[in-house]
Amino acid sequence: MSKALETVGRKVGGARSAPSATTGVSSEAKGSRRIELPVSGLTCARCVQAVEQTLRAVPGVRGATVNLAGGRAFVEYDPEQATIAGLHEAIKAAGYRVGAAKIRFGIRGITCASCVTKIENALLVTPGVLKASVNVGTEEAEVEYLPGAADLSSVKAAVGAAGYEVAEAPPPGGPEEVDKEAQARDREYRDLMHKWWFGAAVGIFTMIFSYPWLFPLLRDWFPRGSPQLRYIWVGMGVASLAVLLYSGNQFFTGAWQAFRHRSANMHTLIAMGTGIAWIYSTIALLFPQIFPASEFTEVYYDVTVVVTALVVLGLAMELKAKGRTSDAIKKLVGLQARRARVIRDGSEVDIPVEEVLVGDVVVVRPGEKIPVDGEVIEGASAVDESMVTGESLPVEKQVGDEVIGATINRTGAFRFRATKVGKDTALANIVRMVKDAQGSKVPVQRIVDVVSGYFTPSVAILAILGFMIWYTFGPEPRVVYALIVAVTTLIIACPCALGMATPMSLTTGVGLGALNGILIRGGEALQTAQKLQTIILDKTGTITYGKPVLTDAVAVGRFREEELLRLAGSVEKSSEHPLASAIVEGATSRGLTLLDPQAFRAIPGHGIEAMVEGRELLLGNLKLMRDRKISLDSLEARSVQLADEGKTPMYVAVDGEIAGIVAVADTVKEDSKSAIQALKTMGLEVVMITGDNERTAGAIARQVGIERVLAEVLPQDKAFNVQKLQLEGKQVAMVGDGINDAPALAQADVGFAIGTGTDVAIAASDITLIKGSLRGVVTAIQISRATMRNVYQNLFGAFIYNALGLPIALGVLYPFFSILLSPLLAAIAMSFSSVTVITNANRLKRWRPRAA
Repeated sequence: MSKALETVGRKVGGARSAPSATTGVSSEAKGSRRIELPVSGLTCARCVQAVEQTLRAVPGVRGATVNLAGGRAFVEYDPEQATIAGLHEAIKAAGYRVGAAKIRFGIRGITCASCVTKIENALLVTPGVLKASVNVGTEEAEVEYLPGAADLSSVKAAVGAAGYEVAEAPPPGGPEEVDKEAQARDREYRDLMHKWWFGAAVGIFTMIFSYPWLFPLLRDWFPRGSPQLRYIWVGMGVASLAVLLYSGNQFFTGAWQAFRHRSANMHTLIAMGTGIAWIYSTIALLFPQIFPASEFTEVYYDVTVVVTALVVLGLAMELKAKGRTSDAIKKLVGLQARRARVIRDGSEVDIPVEEVLVGDVVVVRPGEKIPVDGEVIEGASAVDESMVTGESLPVEKQVGDEVIGATINRTGAFRFRATKVGKDTALANIVRMVKDAQGSKVPVQRIVDVVSGYFTPSVAILAILGFMIWYTFGPEPRVVYALIVAVTTLIIACPCALGMATPMSLTTGVGLGALNGILIRGGEALQTAQKLQTIILDKTGTITYGKPVLTDAVAVGRFREEELLRLAGSVEKSSEHPLASAIVEGATSRGLTLLDPQAFRAIPGHGIEAMVEGRELLLGNLKLMRDRKISLDSLEARSVQLADEGKTPMYVAVDGEIAGIVAVADTVKEDSKSAIQALKTMGLEVVMITGDNERTAGAIARQVGIERVLAEVLPQDKAFNVQKLQLEGKQVAMVGDGINDAPALAQADVGFAIGTGTDVAIAASDITLIKGSLRGVVTAIQISRATMRNVYQNLFGAFIYNALGLPIALGVLYPFFSILLSPLLAAIAMSFSSVTVITNANRLKRWRPRAA
């Protein structure tokens, strides 16, 4: 299992290797490296495009993809030309922030200033470290680093490589790295909420004194046009400017950075809307003589303040909701054990899990988590692997069996030798794959990105046209009406909802799959799976277990079943045939003692003969019995019946007398029939493909309820058969586990690999089923359908919101109903639309697989 998941990790992101789940940095093709950077400040598809373009413009960057929902940038670069610090600066220059973290720890052995320089240089060349400062007086180092690009153990290793010792070990890597990002998100949330409260407090003040004649207590003190009211408005102008500079600073800096890169985004619209309202109000306040008396009635500082506050509140709610979409990653990383008990110098030592080395002997007691992947060398137990594989029942583990890190030991105590640690464990591979899949894009997102690219400039043009039309044809005071229409149009437009509609659902859907033991490689596989029409199932290892087992023992005459099995097992004991091992294992599992055969001889194409307890034994097919003139009585009919059931019958004769039949078969998995029935209920055509003869294939197909069978198909022809079905105009999926399935998996529209299968099959697939059950195919398609339904709901809502909101903001209802939308209502609607999209995406987390 862990070997298969290692293959999964290598496959992610195409042919390249994925970044480590621990460090976020991976080696790519020669001279290339891939890094994952957490980016904050992303609000819409235009932000994504801006960051991608900025990163691609950095010399040495070969590719850059930004995931809006996860707030992450995936960059492939040449370390000879580009540095992580340079990428960090490029993102900052584009007006966005990279979530850096700081750590402070003590260092032993610092004696002079040259020590400081040596340690700082060692830290600064560590991938992902942005700043490093060492204090010779306190013997402490403070390091600023990117959680997605460096881990704490690499910082510690850099200090050690410089010849010094970390006095206080950094906390463990995995969960704390996620915690660092969560802490950074919490800091940003608190910062936004502080800005909201400040804006809300000033907003109450500005709204009251913008319309004091509406309040009986203030009406007599501040009548319209009174000098004292103008003094109050001057205070409102200063207070609103403070709100724009503090609460709304990200909008203006973001708009400026977008302008510098000849782009526009949500920040541009908000900055233009609030800025125009503030500038108009200030001009009207300071230079009222330039306006006709009939047009100057009040200022709109309340609009600038309340709109800014409401949008900031919306951003805070978005940030909180976005954090929930990454719950799957948090849950997966949270599975990791924090500490491990290893044997060092003959005694047990309790150490942090990141210090476990390959080859260490690890001790696990009942109820404890298994810290890393390994192989049992002593003891036995039942292990709960449900958190990784989805298998609900505990799995028995004995000497020689593999164990997976993060799973829970239930019953006995055992020792195992660590075979994979850190970024190489099965859990790390799962986390890595899920992160990369969440960072991919579904095909429909490409269309949305194109639309979003034109959206913001189009809204700005509409706002200008709206202003001109209302200023030319609108009622008095025309400039006021024109201003309200322009500001409302700028504010109500929401590229955020449009940009987040797809990635938020994709992030949640891929996470759902991981939590159900299904690893989806990317958005394209997720989108295609919901359109599948035909599912091709390989027989061996997919529908069946792929390993022959003893199924029947039919004794006749004076022979009993136990004696028949004991003799058959004894004669097969020296055989290397796969069917022989099934008979031997079947006999020994019943507690029978097998003897060593004498004069053993294989008869090619017929069977075997040997001497056991001085008796001559024959075991083989019908032809062997007829050649030796053995009378079969009624057993021949029973043999045909067993063959029709998909089993392989073998006759057993003792001293020329027929003793009975033993039959072996590759048995059907327990849940294959119910899974196939569920697929058919979902409207899918199910086809079985196998190299077996038609009789055996038909028998298995009848057991599981499959009508269409492709039998006697050579391995090299499986892909051709997939292609034939595709030429019928069908969306085809292939499910397999063997090396000979790899071409067919690659040919299919969606390839499902059984996680218990070969590395080659898993590497060629689009979706990996960790548990190895066909129920995973059902669940994967259900998740695909639920996710894409959620995507379309989000896109529909975002498009309808803008399709209705923009015309209303432009005033199309005014000629008929005298209704003109307020900028304040526009701000509420804009914030609500984004939060609605994210909330709907998070609704997916409540999804549960439906029973067949």
